[in-house]
Amino acid sequence: MVIKSKSPVFLQLLKDRKNIRGVHSLGFPYYWVENRKRNNLSVIRKCCTIDINGGGGGLVEAMREAQPYHVMHRGSTFVVVLSSQIVDTPQLSSILKDISLLHGLGIKFVLVPGTHVQIDQLLAERNCEPKYVGSYRITDADSLSAAMNASGRIRIMIEAKLSPGPSLSGIRRHGDNSRWYDGVSVASGNFLAAKRRGVVEGIDYASTGEVKKIDVSRIRERLDQDSIVLLSNLGYSSSGEVLNCNTYEVATACALALGAEKLICIIDGPILDEYGRLIRFLTLQDADMLIRKRAKQSETAANYVKAVAQEDLACAIFDPNGKAFPRAPKFQNGVGFDNWSGLWSTEQGFAIGGQERLGRLNGYLSELAAAAFVCSGGVQRVHLLDGTMGGVLLKELFQRDGVGTMVASDLYEGIRMARVTDLDGIKRLLLPLEESGILIKRTEEELLQALDSFIVVEREGHIIACSALFPFFKDKCGEVAAIAVSPECRGQGQGDKLLDYIEKKASFLGLQMLFLLTTRTADWFVRRGFTECSIESIPEERRKRINISRRSKYYMKRLLPDGSGIRLDNAYA
Repeated sequence: MVIKSKSPVFLQLLKDRKNIRGVHSLGFPYYWVENRKRNNLSVIRKCCTIDINGGGGGLVEAMREAQPYHVMHRGSTFVVVLSSQIVDTPQLSSILKDISLLHGLGIKFVLVPGTHVQIDQLLAERNCEPKYVGSYRITDADSLSAAMNASGRIRIMIEAKLSPGPSLSGIRRHGDNSRWYDGVSVASGNFLAAKRRGVVEGIDYASTGEVKKIDVSRIRERLDQDSIVLLSNLGYSSSGEVLNCNTYEVATACALALGAEKLICIIDGPILDEYGRLIRFLTLQDADMLIRKRAKQSETAANYVKAVAQEDLACAIFDPNGKAFPRAPKFQNGVGFDNWSGLWSTEQGFAIGGQERLGRLNGYLSELAAAAFVCSGGVQRVHLLDGTMGGVLLKELFQRDGVGTMVASDLYEGIRMARVTDLDGIKRLLLPLEESGILIKRTEEELLQALDSFIVVEREGHIIACSALFPFFKDKCGEVAAIAVSPECRGQGQGDKLLDYIEKKASFLGLQMLFLLTTRTADWFVRRGFTECSIESIPEERRKRINISRRSKYYMKRLLPDGSGIRLDNAYA
């Protein structure tokens, strides 16, 4: 009998050690445990290996595997939407524990909790009917009172759950330290300036507000003081009024204004395709296309189409370091403000809600539209995560393929297969490296013959990086060759982007291994998972053509199965 066990079962087995004949690793993270009493064979799945003899080998391995993600995320700013469907569930406690853990690792968090479910519940208790028009609530006096009560209760609850320090039971042996007793500092305040939505098409929205300005400097100040910022959807007007704003409008405006690295939306279910499979990855262009197809059936999708001009998705402006400037969404539906109001265009958000979202008439299309909107404004990654899954934040952020849906604006941007017109640009990149002896010299005829195997990165009509993948299908491996980056673009991650693209292309082609020959760049490849090998590991067909006099070193890397869901459609045209 094979069962999936929760951790309490595993812990009980550990307590009753006389029933355990052995715990044997079958490869991270699975363990077989034999229970003598019931004579059942159980599979216990854990996030990390537990060694009952105290070895902790799996813990060591897990921490080592997480180290690159820790380095990458440290110092980043994440805006997290906690959907109102999740706020009052048992899952909130574990989500906040993980946020506290990640905060301790150096990630800066702005939390934006949803309130619309709680507001509707309070109104129902008062025999009042909630009123929505499109994505907005009509906030009458009863609704505003309910919004203030819900917002205050949720704020206090989140502060309380973040206040406990770490458990002391297992760390006393490391000495006394007053920091152990400190909880996470949570900062909230009047960071959101709002204005009345007013009367739109004859409908008075009463105390419903729209985002006017996010106080970026004060939020940054609190984040730099090692606090988690809790941003309410209640805004304050210039006349001292409290206004009820749309949670997603606040969160998206905040992510854009802060220039956050990620917007993370923790919702109450997964994003599935028409066959019920998890959608793991969407480019901004894919998400945009999917939303536009639903514009006739969905008011949110129609609002998105009006809010984001097509040209915003087709081009990007780069700073001298190669980073894309935020692309300001163009508002054509009366929502938000333009530059003539004296406000930055990035302080505009995208509102979702109303009956369409409450009834899930179009699944999670509303959240997807908000994700695409934020990506079009310059936030590079948006993650839509199923908050009912235990440890979803850690699994998404510290695993290669993640467990949620990621919408990305810049992944492999500008990368494509080479064309004949790219030949001069490729030669310009390779020539200095050939002259210095780093790369072997290739004639123009040799380059032309190998052109179908070359991949290039294009920016504003110029080839700024290139590489080649030569597959050996019989041996199920491929050679990585001729990685070159323009001098002015080095240090921007273009080489890593190319190598990652090559690895995904190789996996798509059914290759299981990559190899390369190098004389001067071994360190770069070793840091990216390649290990030195002998010439016998190179396919025989390739060995016949090796120039032994160069005394190249040989390196190879085994490819892991790719479950990211990232497609490289243009790589195989």
